Formats: sequence, structure tokens, C-alpha cells
Amino acid sequence: MSTAPEKRTCLAVILAAGEGIRMRSSLPKAMHPVGGLPMLGHVLAAAGKAGAARIAVVVGPDAAAMRAFVDRRMPEAALYEQHERLGTAHAVLAASRELAAGFDDVLVLYGDTPLITAETLLRLRGELAGGAAVAVLGFRPADPSGYGRLIMVGENLIAIREHKDATPAERAIGFCNAGVMAFSGVTGPALLGKVGKDNAAGHYYLTDLVELANAAGGRVAAIAADGGEVLGVNTRVELAAVERVFQERSRAAAMLAGATLLQPETVTFSHDTSLGRDVVVEPNVFFAPGVTVGDGVTIRAFSHIEQAKIAAGAIIGPFTRLRPGADIGAGAHIGNFVEIKNAVIDAGAKANHLSYIGDAHVGAATNIGAGTITCNYDGFSKYHTEIGAKAFIGSNSALVAPVTIGDGAYVGSGSVITEDVPADALALGRARQVVKTGWAAVRRAKWAKKTT
Repeated sequence: MSTAPEKRTCLAVILAAGEGIRMRSSLPKAMHPVGGLPMLGHVLAAAGKAGAARIAVVVGPDAAAMRAFVDRRMPEAALYEQHERLGTAHAVLAASRELAAGFDDVLVLYGDTPLITAETLLRLRGELAGGAAVAVLGFRPADPSGYGRLIMVGENLIAIREHKDATPAERAIGFCNAGVMAFSGVTGPALLGKVGKDNAAGHYYLTDLVELANAAGGRVAAIAADGGEVLGVNTRVELAAVERVFQERSRAAAMLAGATLLQPETVTFSHDTSLGRDVVVEPNVFFAPGVTVGDGVTIRAFSHIEQAKIAAGAIIGPFTRLRPGADIGAGAHIGNFVEIKNAVIDAGAKANHLSYIGDAHVGAATNIGAGTITCNYDGFSKYHTEIGAKAFIGSNSALVAPVTIGDGAYVGSGSVITEDVPADALALGRARQVVKTGWAAVRRAKWAKKTT
């Protein structure tokens, strides 16, 4: 009787040693982002959700950025270096210390295949739980040219044949190798040690496990995945294709969870975007990483939101920019051409037009007039502006931080406020208006004489 995958121990080995040569980049290939997260981060997350109790990441030399990312994103993961590029089996053996720990299942993943899902990995583990020595992930592309073919006999996979080595009959097979594999942690490490380099490249290939497992009397299974899930990245064109699939997935998930996207194809999500129920997102909205949106929020067209929280019932946009640290309260209105940075806007407050609120706290039900700015930076340091509840800030006002505006206070339009304003007070920070009757007519007459 087989044991369910979740009852078995699992090691995930992620091969991320690929360079960014074909990407025309100094950045390691797996560090290029999809949905605002490096591809490697997506694979780490999938492995964790698939039940991997231990994750080992195999990197190449000069991978400082990747090492720092793994340490930050998943500090419990082990890092190993593949000093020489001698094939996929050689890369897995770089983590031989982990293999020796005796896990039930071993998953082998790739840092440049970010769309792989935990559900698919659990299916692979399920084959191992059912007695397979090796389980291989396959797919059926529209054009199989260039891919290794999975050669099946009944339900058993007997070989993986590279395209260049395949016979015409084998090339007619449409079931192709996706690269992702699982093998028994009990028998697999010994088989890995038998992988040779009897090939033109002189490399040790993980695909040889299939024939070695068959020769040892083990069963080798193959399961199919959707082609979009196993897209790999070697160029920026392929990176764009992966991003497109990621966005399509994210949009569908958001709508199925209760959000309305008026033109879904124009909305851009990040890997961690969280939308509540009955959220309405108008066209051309960009969600950068770190955004949480509460129920019933309306986000109008052409808004850009990053590392921000928006509470229930708020209205954002159109043409709003919420920068890191923006915390928008329930029912607040943040309107067109308004920028919020590192500021808390309490419930019901409004900043509807052409304003910048940075390093500030705006109290509940306060109104921020058009053209208001918090002058938070003096060229050396940032300073805080505190605005109380039910205050009224007149249009075209400049609040020079650090400064406090009390509850219920009024600031007259066009004011420059440099001192604290008590609650319920009126502050005017502008010169008194002077009217000189007829001045304009006299000026025009003088100008006319000069030009004749």
C-alpha cells in the first residue's frame, strides 16, 4: 500500500547555475524577474508548497546576487556551487550531502522554469509514492522539434531520446521531456553515481537515470503538464512569454476570487498582489510588489501602486501613484495626479487632485485641496507632517515639515505653513492681497509707446 506524498519526506534540488549570456545580461538567468519576483523565487515557493522539507539550490561561480537572494528569501535553504558545468546529473551531485540524508523523494527543478506549480510536483511525488523509482514530467508542444522525446512502452517510460539522436520514428513522438524529474531518495543516489559521460559533450546527464532505473528493475513513470507550465527561459523573448503566461494566470485567479477587471489584458500583477472581494480595477493599472487591496475598493485607470495597503471601500485614481509605505484608510479618496509616499491616510480622508503627500499622517475625514504638497525633504533629511482629523487644507498649500496641523484646523489656499497650527484655528501663510486700480491699462499704454 503506497504512502501519500504528504506523508513522505522530500528534498528539492533546484539547479540555478545558468548564466545570463543569452539574456545579454550580467545578472544570473534565474534572477530575472517574473511578476516582480526573480524566477528562482517562484521555484522556491513551488517546492515549498509541494512539501519539500529541505531545499538545496545549486548555483554557479560568481553568483553573489543569487546567494544573497536565497539567504534573504529562504534562509533555511542550503546552497551548493557547481564549479564546472558538466551536465545536469553533475549539478545534482553537487548537493550530494543532502542526498545522503535519506529523503523518501527527491525533486529536481530548474531555476529558469518559474511557472511550475506545486500541484504538478505533488503529482510527480505521487508516482514515487505509488512505487516508481523515477518520475519524469513531460508535455506536448505544438512543434516538438529540438526537444527530447519520451519513449513509452505502455505506461512505462523506457528512455529519453534527444532530438539529434532520435530516429525518424522517435521524432514523430509528440510527448517531450520538460526537464523536471523526481526520483526515489532510497535508490536514486546510487543510480546517479552510475551516470556516465559517454556522449559527444562529455557531460553527465540526469536523463540517463531513466535507462539506469529500468535496467535495475525499477518502474519509470511519466506524467504530462500543460506546456505553459514548463516554459523555460534562455532569452528575453522567452522571458516575455513566461511573463505573459504569469499575468494571464494572475488575472484569471483575481477574477475567480471575486475581483472585476474591466479590461483584464491591460492590468499588470505582481507575484504577491492581494485583492479583496468586489474590487473593481479599471484599465491600465500596474500593481508592483507588496500591494494589498481590501474589499470593495475601486482602482481607476492608469494608476501605479507599489508596497501599499488600501482599506475597504477606498477609491483610487485615475492617474494615482501610491509609493512604498502608502496606507490608505477605509473609504478614503485618492484622486487624479496624486502621489502618496510613506504616509497614512485615515478613513474618509480625501486628496482628489494634483497633490503630493509624503512622510505624513492625514487624519480621518480631512480634505486635502488641489495642489497641496508636504515639503518633506530639505536636501539632507526627511521630515514628518501631521495633519489632524476633519482638517481642511486649502488648494495650492505647501506644508513645510516638520509641522503639525491640528484637528479641525483650516489652512487658507495658497499658504506656506512653516509653524504648527492649533486645532480649529485658521492659518494663512501668504502676503495680503493688494489691488492697484488701472495699473494694467497704464502698463499696456507704456508698452505700446515703446514699440511704435
